Amino acid sequence: MGQPVSYRDKLGTLNISRGVVDTAKKVVIYGPEGIGKSTLASKFPFPIFLDVEGSTKAMQVDRVDGLTTWQALRDTMTALLTSGHDYKTVVIDTADWAERLATIHVCEQPPKKNGIEDFGYGKGYVYLKETFSKLLGDCDALIAKGINVVFTAHAAMRKFEQPDEKGAYDRWEMKLTKHDAPLLKEWADMVLFCNYKTFAQKMENGTYKAAGGRRVMYTTHNPCWDAKNRYGLADELPMDYAAIKGVIERPAEKPDLAPQPLPPATEPPEPPKPLPPATETPEPPVEMSLICAECGQPITGIGKWSAVQIAERSKKLFGECLCVACAKERSARRSA
Repeated sequence: MGQPVSYRDKLGTLNISRGVVDTAKKVVIYGPEGIGKSTLASKFPFPIFLDVEGSTKAMQVDRVDGLTTWQALRDTMTALLTSGHDYKTVVIDTADWAERLATIHVCEQPPKKNGIEDFGYGKGYVYLKETFSKLLGDCDALIAKGINVVFTAHAAMRKFEQPDEKGAYDRWEMKLTKHDAPLLKEWADMVLFCNYKTFAQKMENGTYKAAGGRRVMYTTHNPCWDAKNRYGLADELPMDYAAIKGVIERPAEKPDLAPQPLPPATEPPEPPKPLPPATETPEPPVEMSLICAECGQPITGIGKWSAVQIAERSKKLFGECLCVACAKERSARRSA
């Protein structure tokens, strides 16, 4: 009987690696119009915008204009792949407008069609998916060259129904067709959903009043929106490039881990002076989640009751913010 052969000897022709592979990043930033998606993308390292939508006219960025056809967009990607340049990030602004160019391109192929539905039996959407995937192939080639690729996209509220549950609910999704949206999400390393988070301020009479909000980025999946990341980011981040800079920008050199000398001894500090007597200060604004803790849906107002009032009332009764439907169910269960 011969000597046993290790699995490494058997798989000697395969290129096996282990550990974290440092590559350029594939990012999708989507959210409501005007929230600042393009501005956030402009903070990425040395970006060039493929301004398909024409939305960067008021921004001090490098851009490629005149991308009015699908072929022009593909030719630009080829030029970025084959020409010598110093750009570190390519921003396609936006994905849904690029998909429009792809739709027109598919319909113009012989025999020409007036619209994507004219192909019949959903064939047009299959052709569109195949065409859009070629753009993602161009993006992968840029990634292989160490160039980040960022897609911006608009968001749309759509009805969603779980296959194993009764009923449907609204959720935020990218404003793409149902074939291309999953394709783009699968391709990306990071899908960031940007939205406004509502605040409520406690008034003197004990009630709460909406007092504006702030822009945030969601990085993980939620029943109310699509998001993901492969880097262990917090579920919610401020809409600021600094919050993801450590993931996007690779350090130029490793940090010095050598022990540092202790600082010279100093005289002990003086004892602290007594504090002045405390005075009453107004209670700061209280941030309230207007998402139902039971079903994950946004809490909406009904009749004379605003969303903030419903959230406040349910918090007092049940200890957490609930929508009207879930609050009724909770109350019925308590009564039983």
